[in-house]
Amino acid sequence: MAIDPEELLPRKKPAEIVLGEDLSAMSEFELAARIGMLEAEIARCRDAIAARQATKSAADAFFKR
Repeated sequence: MAIDPEELLPRKKPAEIVLGEDLSAMSEFELAARIGMLEAEIARCRDAIAARQATKSAADAFFKR
């Protein structure tokens, strides 16, 4: 079985955002990237909230609350 050379390379860890982190050492590009990641996470949270509300509404309709 052949080994893919890509498998031998170390994997990059996804960027992690630490709330309250010191921003003074970050460049403009890094700050803009951080904002983009935070906005994506906010959108993901809003989607999860909407899904839970839809599930609750469906359950309420089923049980006629």
